[in-house]
Amino acid sequence: MSWLRRYAAELAVTVAVVAGSLATILDNGAEPGRHVGIGWGLTLLACAALFFRRRYPLGVAALTLVCCALYYPLTDPDGHVLIAFAYALYNAAAAGRIRGAALLVVAAMAGVTVGEISLRTGRNVDNFAFVLMTGWFVALVAGGAVAHYRAEAERTKEAEARARATGERLRIARELHDVLGHHLALINVQAGAALHRRDPAQAEEALGAIKDASKTALQELRATLGTLRETGLPSLSRIAELAESAGAAGLTVRTEIDGAARDLPPDVEHAAFRVVQEALTNVAKHAGAKTVVVRLGYGADELTVAVDDDGRGGTAAAGNGIRGMAERARALGGELTAAPREGGGYRVRARLPVR
Repeated sequence: MSWLRRYAAELAVTVAVVAGSLATILDNGAEPGRHVGIGWGLTLLACAALFFRRRYPLGVAALTLVCCALYYPLTDPDGHVLIAFAYALYNAAAAGRIRGAALLVVAAMAGVTVGEISLRTGRNVDNFAFVLMTGWFVALVAGGAVAHYRAEAERTKEAEARARATGERLRIARELHDVLGHHLALINVQAGAALHRRDPAQAEEALGAIKDASKTALQELRATLGTLRETGLPSLSRIAELAESAGAAGLTVRTEIDGAARDLPPDVEHAAFRVVQEALTNVAKHAGAKTVVVRLGYGADELTVAVDDDGRGGTAAAGNGIRGMAERARALGGELTAAPREGGGYRVRARLPVR
């Protein structure tokens, strides 16, 4: 019965039009009607057109107006086909065809005026009835327009809610990737080193680094839950921790500061921290480097972050890490580049505006 629910409004209007027309004919008594067959044909045509109102809202309204324009001058007694036009007019406005619906109102009232002046069919519409009909049509268009804009507002609200949900999912994905990816990469490097070291002391040292990295990973994971609630955001004050954990993987990390270091907005410091973290993770996993230089440049209205390594360089495969860093920079109105350096190695550079 889904079709019944879909076309419930059209069926209700059709029943109202047909029942009203039958009642008018019965009230007319034994007086013969004029062009009764044409009248019923136009009535059924107008009602049938309503079932196509979703696909052709303005066209259906225009067709029902034509049916009314032919029905009332040519036939009697008067039926209720005007109800079909009224419903189609409202539907056209509700579908966003507000200007077209207004033009149909103008055309309808102009037709009534011309008919009263020239056709003289005996159906005189006095001034009060004319104003009442005009007000009725205008109210239908206005009501449809209100329904249209209200539906648009609801759709916009839903779209914004979906966009916020998508953005939140991406933010959670970036947080988990950055937190877990960094420490798991270090654990992987240390585990590989432990497997290939014959000296038990060196293997024990690697296992100790694995223990520390896994402990830190669990702490970071707990902190991330707070981060997702906008509390406890990692800041640049923890860059030394990143350098220490990367040093356990055999990297020498040097930090340089350009400009006067100062406290920055939490979202900027958080993004900078994650960029450095992900860049060091990529160096440990892919670069084959020995030395990494992390440069923080404090400008008047921006923070620049550059991570340079002396590894093998080359073109890096596009992955979630670089994409996540770029998304963080763009979210703040900045930009990120990741490319090989001249003379060898690789550079990740982010520009983060400070507002």
